[in-house]
Amino acid sequence: MALITVANLVHRYGANAVLDLPSWQVEPGRHELILGPSGSGKSTLLAVLAGMLLPTGGTVTLKGAELTSMPGASRDRLRARTVGLVMQRLHLIPAVTVRNNLRLAQTLAGLPVDDPRIDAVLAGLGVRDKADSRPDKLSVGEAQRVAIARAVVNRPAVILADEPTSALDDTSCAAALDLLARQAEENGATLIIATHDGRVKSRFPDRLELSGPPLQSQVAA
Repeated sequence: MALITVANLVHRYGANAVLDLPSWQVEPGRHELILGPSGSGKSTLLAVLAGMLLPTGGTVTLKGAELTSMPGASRDRLRARTVGLVMQRLHLIPAVTVRNNLRLAQTLAGLPVDDPRIDAVLAGLGVRDKADSRPDKLSVGEAQRVAIARAVVNRPAVILADEPTSALDDTSCAAALDLLARQAEENGATLIIATHDGRVKSRFPDRLELSGPPLQSQVAA
């Protein structure tokens, strides 16, 4: 069974259709790119896949659950347990430590706090020594690693990353992609990256290509 199934998906802001995707499927364990220029609907699609945004029309099924027919609280619970998010703005909570950022992710998912799991994930990303630091004391690279740690700490079925390399130089871009791919593999997760960064294309052969309005969609082999 497909991990994600999209059918007749449309989203509009007012009279403007920003997303029009007749069909798309993602199989478990496959890594996919969502490509397209700014304004083509990439971030909107990620928000719909995560259950943070209800589309104007169509259906999205995630791990057998139809997101588009679920109450908001149910979508929130499913997202917390099933989806790891790495956003362009990392949204780490500045008032608490790195460890407590990850503890909060576990608590919001309705899971018990698991400090050994937190330590293992931070160690795997090379930031175990930052567990008691606050996010504003981290370098940009360290903060990005912590955001990835938070995304995978609950062993999600899917990791959604929105433009994770757009502000990075070539070396940092390659390192970020390595981290995301390795964490997805180690946690048995499907990785979906939305980007307009051409440097990412060679790393992921499975792609959904979106173009600007009027929107056309196609799966590229």
